[in-house]
Amino acid sequence: MAQRLVGLRDDMIRVEETDEAGMHVVRAEMPGIDPARDVEITVAEGVLSVRAERRDEKAEKTDHGYRSEFRYGSFSRSLPLPAGAKDDQVAATYKDGILEIRVPVDDRQATATTRRIEVQRG
Repeated sequence: MAQRLVGLRDDMIRVEETDEAGMHVVRAEMPGIDPARDVEITVAEGVLSVRAERRDEKAEKTDHGYRSEFRYGSFSRSLPLPAGAKDDQVAATYKDGILEIRVPVDDRQATATTRRIEVQRG
């Protein structure tokens, strides 16, 4: 699996990625999200993009103030898909605050080959 970014910005969705039996699986914690309203998943040119928004719907603030360490606003993440990914068969589910995206991978195409290219003198 390719190495990912080390430092994540606050507006980036944190993910887990695994490869299992012909399937590339991306999981993201998204508690408090309405997936039908607040999540958009797209695939284009071998890149999986996830955008989400957590809305602050707390309308009442007390005289003593209001404190929240929850992150609200828009979040996004774009991830390159592995070689052989069948981007026309991507499926997503949301359960117990976890978004899971499953991408079938053709194992025959997934094995990347390295080839040395000799430089010709001109």
